[in-house]
Amino acid sequence: MQESSATQKQLFTVSTYEDLKLNTRVESLNKAAMFHKSSQGKHWIFLSEDDVEKKRLTANQKFRSDALESGKRMVDFCNAFKPVMPKSVVGTAIMYFRRFYLNNSIMEYHPRIIMLTCAYLSCKVDEFNVSSTQFVGNLLQETPAGQEMVLEQILEFELLLIQQLNFHLVVHTPYRPMEGLLIDLKTRYPSLENPETLRKNADDFLTQAAMTDAGLLFPPSQIALTAILNSASRAGLSMESYLNECLRLKEDKETLSKMYDSMRQMKTLLRKYELPNVEEVNAYKKKLERIHAEFSSSSNKRKRGYEDDGHVSKEPRLTEEEWTDEDLV
Repeated sequence: MQESSATQKQLFTVSTYEDLKLNTRVESLNKAAMFHKSSQGKHWIFLSEDDVEKKRLTANQKFRSDALESGKRMVDFCNAFKPVMPKSVVGTAIMYFRRFYLNNSIMEYHPRIIMLTCAYLSCKVDEFNVSSTQFVGNLLQETPAGQEMVLEQILEFELLLIQQLNFHLVVHTPYRPMEGLLIDLKTRYPSLENPETLRKNADDFLTQAAMTDAGLLFPPSQIALTAILNSASRAGLSMESYLNECLRLKEDKETLSKMYDSMRQMKTLLRKYELPNVEEVNAYKKKLERIHAEFSSSSNKRKRGYEDDGHVSKEPRLTEEEWTDEDLV
């Protein structure tokens, strides 16, 4: 009887265990079915890491229009600067700006303060002698106290900018090569009566090129030559003999072919450029302001470029202000 009772108890235990296993399996299957039908299963599970990265890239790309608009506003600020800012200084500032945002997000660093810091640093590097007071004095909509606060912010970000540029502060712009080409046309190409007639359209070409990634893709001399040839083409002038004879490219057909290919790519790049839609820019600006407001309130420390050597980043002396477009006039 004891053996029978023990056997029944064992059978009951095994049966119960099997039932539990079956119930657990059924429950797991139900949960799996529920998961696949859930919003997480449908919308938040991706096929590969590439898909996740693409989503992140798309999210950041939405704010690219604000960076482009900020680049244009920097050009406007530099062109309205008093005393007149040399074109080489403007070109250097633009390249600093574009290089900085190759490795940084505008959601982390607001383009307005970076824009002004780039312009301020380019004045120093290109030896355009203006004092810090003169520089912020061009922010005409700011009060003297406001200008002082902006200067504090610029000085706070200057070291970060230099570090993010890898301390590569010398920038070769296309403006000097263009001047050299105009001098060369005047002295060695008598077929063109007045090379100065090409200057305006060539300058416009360089201004437009500065708003694109041309400076990151082509040497400055090539950008300058393309600007001159484009201006001549618009004036109905042929410069083929200048390329063949004066620049001695007639015998070097491979170099000439590569140069023409680069010029076509550059012109295509410029044709694709267009300023972002104003309504879209304004919408992204509002989102960007919210992001920076949340970032400023949630963190009292800001990256200063010292992470690699273990130093603790210092607290900024000022929080970022919200500026309007009028502040940069």
